[in-house]
Amino acid sequence: MLANQIGYYSLILGLLFSFLLCVVSIKDFKNNNKKINQNIFILSFLQLSFVIISFLSLILSFINSDFSNETVFNNSHTAKPLFYKISGTWGNHEGSLLLWLLVLTLFIFLFLVKSSNQPKKYRILTLLFQQMIIIGFFLFVLITSNPFNYLFPIPKEGLGLNPILQDPALAIHPPILYLGYVGSSIIFSAALAAVTQNYISKEWAQHIKKWVLVSWVFLSIGIMLGSIWAYYELGWGGFWFWDPVENVSLMPWLTLTALFHCIMVLEKRLALTSWVVILSITTFTLSMCGTFLVRSGILNSVHTFANDPARGIFILTFLFILIFLSLGIFFIFHKENNKDPSNFFWLSKETSILINNWFMMYFLSVVLIGTVYPIFLDVVTAEKISVGPPFYHKLIAPFLGPFLLFMALGPKLKWIKSKVEKRNSLIIFFAVSVVLTIFVLKNLTTDLLFYTVLISAAFFLFFTTLNELFVKKLNNISQTIAHFGFSLMILSILFNSILSSEIITNIKLGEKYNLNKIEIFFERIEEKKESNFNSIIGHFKITGENGKIVELKPELRIYDQPTMITSEADIKTTLLEDKFLVMNLVKGGEYFNIRYQVKPFMLLIWFSVLLLSFGGLISIFKKKYEK
Repeated sequence: MLANQIGYYSLILGLLFSFLLCVVSIKDFKNNNKKINQNIFILSFLQLSFVIISFLSLILSFINSDFSNETVFNNSHTAKPLFYKISGTWGNHEGSLLLWLLVLTLFIFLFLVKSSNQPKKYRILTLLFQQMIIIGFFLFVLITSNPFNYLFPIPKEGLGLNPILQDPALAIHPPILYLGYVGSSIIFSAALAAVTQNYISKEWAQHIKKWVLVSWVFLSIGIMLGSIWAYYELGWGGFWFWDPVENVSLMPWLTLTALFHCIMVLEKRLALTSWVVILSITTFTLSMCGTFLVRSGILNSVHTFANDPARGIFILTFLFILIFLSLGIFFIFHKENNKDPSNFFWLSKETSILINNWFMMYFLSVVLIGTVYPIFLDVVTAEKISVGPPFYHKLIAPFLGPFLLFMALGPKLKWIKSKVEKRNSLIIFFAVSVVLTIFVLKNLTTDLLFYTVLISAAFFLFFTTLNELFVKKLNNISQTIAHFGFSLMILSILFNSILSSEIITNIKLGEKYNLNKIEIFFERIEEKKESNFNSIIGHFKITGENGKIVELKPELRIYDQPTMITSEADIKTTLLEDKFLVMNLVKGGEYFNIRYQVKPFMLLIWFSVLLLSFGGLISIFKKKYEK
């Protein structure tokens, strides 16, 4: 109970320090001295400290199972393991928004500390724009989503956390994803401040590039963790399902990727200034839209927090205010630099980046329409539709081949004006890619022409980046590793989709099922009692085409609080493939529904994302050998 009071009053004090920060910052902005008033650092640190105290108070309430706290009562239970009590702090609407607030205050404090070589007025304006966002979130938390609401009489037991959220990957997925989302807020605030001060320059590009990379790396890893969780916890049996909330995290990733490449052009040529600002605003807007769509309960998704509409209206109003403010600032203050106009020579690195940006914006448009269109249709006509994978595959796949070719050729070009160097090696790589693709696909019953184009382009990118890695060694290693990781990811995804196989059937205990030289034997059932659930474990022996036997043990878990049955897949992972088995009890009988899948190269998909992120991480700490 004491933790509740400390947490609540710490939030109020944090909000008061936000207003004080704004007052002191405005006064200091008018002063002509070159150094920022030290009181600003002190107030920013105190603001951060009180938000940390508030967050730790909520964690303590969860650890102690303090059911006088409504959030703890709704999302915890005394029998829940300690790890999930702690992760339950942000596994709900109120706690996750408090985590958003914590990361917002942390990032602006770090920005103030790390930007000492930047102009004073630019830093103060960035702080003021960021405080607008922070105040908005403070008010949102305190008015509509207070994590410290008091319950009386105090319940003896809580309702528990949704069992599918009780998972290690999902426990660390939200904090990492939020670091990516909230990092975009600093980019947004810094871009508005730079526009206001006419400071969109090469120096600004060098300064903001690291914040873009930090946000991009965290967002990439956060998306990967969410994808891994959905793969083995939900039993869907794949790496990506075009679920609306997955799309919501992918959209800012696309704009961040485009933004980083544009900032490279700005750093070299002082060009694309308008586009950089627009992408900065768009990235944060998409992050906020994601928060609105998920927290309002509008999206129909397994991830969604269903909440009262007042919360969605608050976020939507706040989002519109930020969008109109940012666009107003952009149109009033932005001045296009005429000394170095953005008309590029047709064969140059700038042109290749610009073309790849067009591809990114096309992919973004497809994902945005597929995610938002069903919502608008429901509002306008009350007709409910769902947009599934075929929509995205048909619209994205045809453009993926040309995108990969430009991605392979772009790094070979020079700035300003270039010519195609080492053409013979490129022709050889392309020829090898086509021949290898045809050799791989010739025995497969699939759309040969379509997949030949896609896989040839992916192999071409793979070979060219691999060549860069070994020939140029440490030169531009971050770019090469990131591009190599991306090529490996696309290849793994393509072969995964072509070579995957699936068997779905109903089977009794003791029965065998045979299909395509694969035998599934349902050997026995085992029951176990765990701390907060009962487990029914199925023992299956799978005999493959090569005669090898694999034992898989999928589970059905019956949770006590809340009462819920979940299916836990069993997955045998090797470097080349995953064998995946999930079972469900068929109503009213002895039969179990099983789904057995062979999913090639799953491990390579996860590894390629780590490689992609590692390339970005190297770029943050890059040395002088990087060009």
